[in-house]
Amino acid sequence: MYGKLSIVATPIGNLKDITIRAADVLASCDKVACEDTRVTGKLLSALKISKPFISLHEHSTQGKIIQVCDEIAAGAWIAYVSDAGTPGMNDPGGKLVSEALDRQLTVEPIPGPSALTAAISVCGFAMDEFRYLGFAPHKKGRQTFFADIASVPTPSVFLESTHRINKTLDALVQALDTRRPVFVGRELTKLHETLYRGTPSDIRDGVLRGVTKGEFVIIVGPAPKRQRTLTES
Repeated sequence: MYGKLSIVATPIGNLKDITIRAADVLASCDKVACEDTRVTGKLLSALKISKPFISLHEHSTQGKIIQVCDEIAAGAWIAYVSDAGTPGMNDPGGKLVSEALDRQLTVEPIPGPSALTAAISVCGFAMDEFRYLGFAPHKKGRQTFFADIASVPTPSVFLESTHRINKTLDALVQALDTRRPVFVGRELTKLHETLYRGTPSDIRDGVLRGVTKGEFVIIVGPAPKRQRTLTES
């Protein structure tokens, strides 16, 4: 008898964002597969749940993914969580789900918090069409990355870290039409959550210059011509 794989969304900051269903799954499953056992251990401890862990991170081999699926095929119920948010965006969740589906194992989504949808909900842009690009490249390909964003009229969503946020805003100032709006969500759902919206230079030269801590979701809004079309329609 086959078990199942539950893909569980967990809080991106505020622990109160855990859903009742997610907590029930984590309490009921046989094992929890996760990126970092220390991070997930803190979450489970807060929920007063104790479970065996399977470490599954970006450097895990395909053999480890196969091992997890072997356990599911043998009847285990395994929940996979990323360090924060909805698995499958920037973690091994996609590879694990792909292997499970290829083997015709049962996979179920347990939806909940997501940095992507949280940012979209408060950016104020028309987001009927957009691209999600993951993290901006560290070095190789950065210039091409920002040139591509500037060339596409629909919104683009990407992530950035503390150490590169000001360089990224510099790159957006250079690449974008000066009228094109940008949204930056810092530390979403956390104690120091801050939302910024304006031109890249407004944000860079005003509120964000000198900020040294935080995780960021950046949305480059629609090009001015597309924004006018949406407004007029």
